[in-house]
Amino acid sequence: MAEFQKPPPLKISCTSTDCSNNLHCFKVHRKMAAEDHGKCRQCGADLIDWSRVHLRNIGDAPHTFAALKNELIRHHFFHKTIDEGAVAHARRKGRVNLHLAVRSRLEKCLAPAEPPRDGRQTPLQGNAIFYGQHATACCCRKCLEYWHNIPQGRKLTEKELEYCIALIELYLKERLPNLKDEPEQVPPRRKARPEGEGVRP
Repeated sequence: MAEFQKPPPLKISCTSTDCSNNLHCFKVHRKMAAEDHGKCRQCGADLIDWSRVHLRNIGDAPHTFAALKNELIRHHFFHKTIDEGAVAHARRKGRVNLHLAVRSRLEKCLAPAEPPRDGRQTPLQGNAIFYGQHATACCCRKCLEYWHNIPQGRKLTEKELEYCIALIELYLKERLPNLKDEPEQVPPRRKARPEGEGVRP
């Protein structure tokens, strides 16, 4: 049975920036003037065609994905290696069941008018769906509002929900291109022993 190391904790947050490397944060903060909404909260970079992104046209997803990658947190999840446990989970489900799992996840944790623990309901690893939610800004209602122009405080419409599902599925197809439609038999992985811990005689 193969051993695996648990990934280290993420050292960035949804408001992190690295503007010198053109990685920004477009989340509005209270001190920003109305005319600065949509610009980077740190350096003021005005890079996103919000009117186009807010159309929520799934046929224009390549442009939307390119826009999302200008934000540090989104860029991270578009490029970070998906952890072994998350890949194994996806393989055990297969693409067909993973589609059902995406819908179930969003119906419970994003679609309600007031999702439980909103803003903290999407873990950072352990499931490829979580990676997709963060990458596509379908992780919480605040991110959904400023990226996709879907207001907080009301339940998602079926059309809005389908759009979010479609974005995450496109992400999963891009990041897990070899995932089979049907479930695979994937042996469980044994956690690696902490350094210095040996086998008892």
